[in-house]
Order: sequence, then C-alpha cells, then structure tokens
Amino acid sequence: MPTARINGVDIPCEVLGGSGPWVALTPGGRRGMAEIRSLAARVAAGGFRVLIHDRRNCGAAPVSVGGGNTEHEVWADDLHALLQDLDALPAIIGGSSSGCRMSIDFALRYPQSVRGLLLWRVTGGAFAVQRLTEKYYGEFIRAARDGGMAAVCQTEHFRELIAARPANRDALMAMDPAQFIGAMQEWEQQFRVGDGEPVIGASAEQLRSITVPACIVPGNDRTHPRAAAEKLARLLPKAELQSLMGADLDIDVDPAANWNVKEAELAAILTGGLRRMGA
Repeated sequence: MPTARINGVDIPCEVLGGSGPWVALTPGGRRGMAEIRSLAARVAAGGFRVLIHDRRNCGAAPVSVGGGNTEHEVWADDLHALLQDLDALPAIIGGSSSGCRMSIDFALRYPQSVRGLLLWRVTGGAFAVQRLTEKYYGEFIRAARDGGMAAVCQTEHFRELIAARPANRDALMAMDPAQFIGAMQEWEQQFRVGDGEPVIGASAEQLRSITVPACIVPGNDRTHPRAAAEKLARLLPKAELQSLMGADLDIDVDPAANWNVKEAELAAILTGGLRRMGA
C-alpha cells in the first residue's frame, strides 16, 4: 500500500482517477479508506482525481494520541500536508460524519486551500455528543484505567488497528497509561464543546466565515439528524441541501448497508455538486 511521510507519520493513501480537479474524501467514524474507496471510484469516474487516505488511528495508519489539538484538527493538518505534497491544492474537501467534521475544520484552518465542500451525514445535537464521546474516548479511558495499555489493545477498535498494522501494538504498549488517559480526556473535553454548537466542531460564527460552495446531504438518524444538516446549510453562505434518504429514523445510527445501496445516487449528487461548484 502506498504511503506518504506526513508530519512525521507514514500515512497510507491512494489516488483514484488520472486527471481532473482534485477532491479528497474521508469516511466517518475512525474507519479506514477502504470504507470509502467504492464511492471515491464513482466520483473519480466523473472526471476527478480523488484522494483517499487512512487518518491517524484509522485503518492501517499509526496510532497517535495527544499533541494538544483536537483529533479533527490533527487530521485536517495531515490532509493539508498530504495534498500539498501532491501539489493538489486548492482542492475540494469532503466526508461523512467524522469526515464531515474534519472537512469543516480543514476549511476553517486553511481557507485558501479549499475550493468547495462535500458534506454528508452531518453530526449535531446533545445525543450525538453524548454517544460519540463514549464511543471515541470514554471506552478507552476506562480500559486504560482498568487494565492498562494491554486492555486498550484488546478493545475492538485498537485490535483492528493492530491487525492492519502490527507495529501499532508495540506503539500502544510503549505508552504510559496515565498519559494516554490524559490525552483521551483532553480530546473528550474538546469534543463535548460541540453540545452547544450548531454542528459538532464549529460555532455559528465560524460556519458563516466559510465562503466556498458546499453540497450538503443530510443524515437520517439520532446521531446524524436532518436538522443538523439543515442548520449547517442555513449558516454556510453558499450551501445547497440535497436529499438522499427519507425522514429521520428513531435509531442511534442508520446501518452502513442502508447507505451502501444508495451509493450510486450519493455519487451522482456529489458529482453534480462538484460541477455546480465549477470543478
């Protein structure tokens, strides 16, 4: 698998499409780029070069905990450096759920490097904050407290990271549990601020400052409620809202399988948005 040395870390990455405007797409959660490769291929077939990559703590990338910034800011900085390395800036940045949050962070941190945004399954609201702080941080804090770094290695997420990159086990076991817990608690506290924001990770004032075109596709569950996407579309000055799924389901998260069957339709919405952006 190709990798690029970015900010001191080897980041697995792949470019689909041989010509056309540059687009970077990122999946949700802490899932690796395999999750989005099929959708990226459909977008690339529309005449675009699409970058996908494994963020830190995702897929086959190295584990990396701490450093001061929020996790999404670290991801945004890495993506900017990766696109810079490819001479691909400015680019259109997009993603689902956590990839959506990272894309918004990217636009705020690097406004001159963004031509447009593709945002789907927007996260917002108290339920999303509560659920995701537990999923991303609380589980691992408890594991480290109860059983040290060996217990962290046994959690489902870090087992997957170790399977994809065996060196991750040595890196985890070399960490001091107290420092690991402190870094996770800091990320958790930063994430909880999203409870009072229109969408997790950005204030209304920050969102109004993003002046590039944006194509937004609402989610349809309690973690990605349609209302969050509608609020985002009202705040971004040049946003369009495109519907794909039906009304919100009264479930925590709509299973990925339900979105996968709509992949061709989502790709058509995203490529249409790209063309309307002038890409």
